[in-house]
Amino acid sequence: MTIIPVFIRCVQAILGGSLIMRESAKDKEFHFQNWFKKRLMETSFNFDQGGRNSYPDFTMVQFTEGYEVKGLSYPGRDASFDSNSQVPTGLHNGRTIYYVFGRYPKEPDGNSYPVLDLVICHGDFLNADHDYVHENKSVKGFGSYGDILIRDRKMYVVPTPFRLIKGLAHQYTLILPNHVSPGEALIHVGELKRIEAAEMIIGYSFNLQTNQLIPQKVPNPGAGTEHVFHAWRLRGTKIAPVSMRQIDISTIEYEETND
Repeated sequence: MTIIPVFIRCVQAILGGSLIMRESAKDKEFHFQNWFKKRLMETSFNFDQGGRNSYPDFTMVQFTEGYEVKGLSYPGRDASFDSNSQVPTGLHNGRTIYYVFGRYPKEPDGNSYPVLDLVICHGDFLNADHDYVHENKSVKGFGSYGDILIRDRKMYVVPTPFRLIKGLAHQYTLILPNHVSPGEALIHVGELKRIEAAEMIIGYSFNLQTNQLIPQKVPNPGAGTEHVFHAWRLRGTKIAPVSMRQIDISTIEYEETND
């Protein structure tokens, strides 16, 4: 596994004062990703970086692992993130996927600023379904002349660990499935359980006249199944405990604007 030394290197870099460097105030997307890339380069692991719309952002060469990076401004939108190319998952194309969340100041006074807090989590913590395959489709014949194409280009809005877990603020936390033992360099700070929902969406329809989006649901065959994860921190850093927030998923309001 690469995840343990990668996480340790990230935390060491933050504690050592390694700052995010952006080229200008217009760089609103890649500055944190570039910071994480430097951390990968500081390890002994070889990796490939994907293109703008590829998934994940980084794939390891000698290990079947990948990293998807999400930078979040604070204060600002940090309760959810947009996923345009792939539903989050812990397994994609045979690779174990980890999500890297880093919060940074929303309005820094320059083009270099610190990572305020960091969470790296196994993708299954966000979504444990490995079977769904993302595809964009289209339909022809729209408009008064019948020559307009409608693209069904799906965007998924996903709660972040900062929304789901208490105790992450201003800390550096690694979240792994319960069967993974990270070794003595890390300290256990909490058990986290996610429970599968009673229903699952298998489709939806959109009425172009009423602008109504109607989901099609079926009973979830895995309803009630518990997925157990453990939270870890680097020995020598703060070891305040973490726990799941009590959230009624029917009341979650998702932000719909990009940061």
